[in-house]
Amino acid sequence: MPVTRLYIVRHGQSAGNAEGRFGGHSPTPLSELGKQQAEITAHALAKEKIEAIYSSDLLRAVQTAEPLAKLLDLPIIKTDAFRERHVGVLEGLTFDESKQKYPNDYYALINRNIHHVITKGESYKHLLRRATAALREIFVIHRGEKVAIFSHTGAICFMTLYLLGAIHRRTETTPWLVTANCGINRFEIRGRYNTRVLAINDTRHLIQSNELMTIR
Repeated sequence: MPVTRLYIVRHGQSAGNAEGRFGGHSPTPLSELGKQQAEITAHALAKEKIEAIYSSDLLRAVQTAEPLAKLLDLPIIKTDAFRERHVGVLEGLTFDESKQKYPNDYYALINRNIHHVITKGESYKHLLRRATAALREIFVIHRGEKVAIFSHTGAICFMTLYLLGAIHRRTETTPWLVTANCGINRFEIRGRYNTRVLAINDTRHLIQSNELMTIR
């Protein structure tokens, strides 16, 4: 059976990340550090011989995907399916500001109540539906290939829970799976019920690069 290799990558540090703000669907760009992380990650992934590149259509994700696309001369397939959760009224606010102004939305978010719809935003369930529908399409179109997806921490958390079989119709709340900026979640898809998890939040490429820079 053909094995599909999936690399789900969080975007590099954004300007909003650096300030501790909810990014949501905002068009926040990468910071200078984020651009460096994207370049390093591109060179690490290029060695994997990626055959298709997908990305959230939000700026910070696209900017992270661009160096890899350039190295491999591949197009970036942009889609809103892999966007971060739409956090509505919380967008652009810090955690403290969110807690003070919109406590109900804030606590539902950090407690990962998957059914709660943020005011003027969406629920984690909405996020799960759109992201996993796109994943299933990729498994059909790119069966047996190596595919990179550039996305966001919340979207990656729920895609990973889905691939692990750790979320279902009766799920009310979930754990939070942390993915650092430019961290990579690696999977092998060997069949509908056969997923192998190779790495979660793999940042070895960033650490090794920093060590080399220090030595020099």
